[in-house]
Amino acid sequence: MFRRTIIADVVQGIIIGGVLAFFTANLMMYAEFKNIQTTVNGWSVTLKCGEPGDGILLRAACAKYIPAANLAEEAVYWTTTADGAGYALNGQHDYILHFPPAGFPPNDAFWSLTMGDSRSRFVANTINRYSVDDRSDLVPNADGSTDVYIQNTAPTGHESNWLPSPTGDFKLWLRVYQPGAAILSGEYHIPPVVEVK
Repeated sequence: MFRRTIIADVVQGIIIGGVLAFFTANLMMYAEFKNIQTTVNGWSVTLKCGEPGDGILLRAACAKYIPAANLAEEAVYWTTTADGAGYALNGQHDYILHFPPAGFPPNDAFWSLTMGDSRSRFVANTINRYSVDDRSDLVPNADGSTDVYIQNTAPTGHESNWLPSPTGDFKLWLRVYQPGAAILSGEYHIPPVVEVK
């Protein structure tokens, strides 16, 4: 039979307190991170990580959810797991990310759109393409706009603009390095990912 002692009660209290503190801290970091995020067209972004003077809770939230985040003046990161209508991105559907003429993210370095599976791992595919970017030789439409085809099978006639998806759920990251003023001011928005019917 177990006999209660003061030492056993203290140890048990420390363990329970540590577990509660861990879960409380994670909930607070999640709430802080969601509070600094902006979501437009299904894409979530934060421009507040890495700034001098950030409080400990904000720094912890940024470190947990955007490890090694740069200052917004160096790089901005958007993520999405949903199309523009709010439905989960899934390889059973075909999607288009349509950039209007001169609508690529403004920058002084480069941008890239990267695909990951539901566990944020690169998606194995037959053409070994894991991202498209401003150096990918994307073929524009006749009006100067550009479509990125996000789907599991190659889009006939548009292979150069194809970003292969897995058969299941996936996520997208769009990163812009040395972003332009329109990004830093919040005026620029990534277009929605649209399901092709």
